[in-house]
Amino acid sequence: MAKNENRKEVTIKCTNCGKELRPVSKNKKNNPERLELKRYCAACHKHVVAKEKK
Repeated sequence: MAKNENRKEVTIKCTNCGKELRPVSKNKKNNPERLELKRYCAACHKHVVAKEKK
């Protein structure tokens, strides 16, 4: 079975402190806009909105 080539790994970045949090997978064909997720930031010690890094 072939690997899905539409799914790419992108890094998300904390909007509060700017620290890179972790890589996540994203299907660029279905979601062309920038990813926005709520994740825990260890530097801020709280849950914040994390956006896809440019």
